[in-house]
Amino acid sequence: MNDKASVSKELNAKHAKILEGLLKLPENRECADCRGRAPRWASINLGIFICLQCSGIHRSLGVHISKVRSTTLDTWLPEQVAFMQCVGNEKSNNYWEADLPASTDRSNIAKFIRTKYQEKKWASRYASQPAPSNMVAETSEVGATADIPRKARKYSLEEEVFNEQPPQVPSTTRSRGVSLDTMDEILNLPPKNSLISNPSVKKKDDTKDLFTLLYASEAKQDRTIVPPSRWATFE
Repeated sequence: MNDKASVSKELNAKHAKILEGLLKLPENRECADCRGRAPRWASINLGIFICLQCSGIHRSLGVHISKVRSTTLDTWLPEQVAFMQCVGNEKSNNYWEADLPASTDRSNIAKFIRTKYQEKKWASRYASQPAPSNMVAETSEVGATADIPRKARKYSLEEEVFNEQPPQVPSTTRSRGVSLDTMDEILNLPPKNSLISNPSVKKKDDTKDLFTLLYASEAKQDRTIVPPSRWATFE
């Protein structure tokens, strides 16, 4: 399946706006090779913006050196747009024209482009060529995320809050077959025996034995013995 077919009209329009914004940057307002004004073409593997004349020369180099796309007519993939954001004319020329003499003649632009990209005559001997794989590795090392879009979804604060698991609270609902002692352990209640054996618990039993009360009341009664002589005779 063609990757370009997966790019919707909305996404393609968004890419066009991004490329238009990149062309307005000071370093991209001129062609990367001939220095012509208002370039509208690009080399997607070199990361540069070029004019119409230079784009034809780039096509003649072969796609293994330069892959040319129109910034307004062609469909762009997200990774291609991201690479153009990472490189641009200034960063690319810092590599390809690192040893370029200031007096170099650009009148024969076709020869200049072939010498620059095909022969790599003025390329830097210390830095690496800007390439999609190198740029992704570089941005991942420094922790940059603005230029290369991440496929992994970033959740918002609201989603993180709703995704948090609430703390588990032990259920106090009594299930069938659970004894009262087990319920006391779940509710962290002290054992019933501890309440009886604990000497600090004051017994509130102020009642007295019934026999003791009856004996005490009977003891208080007057038990004076009347002589038989007094009640036996009717005096």
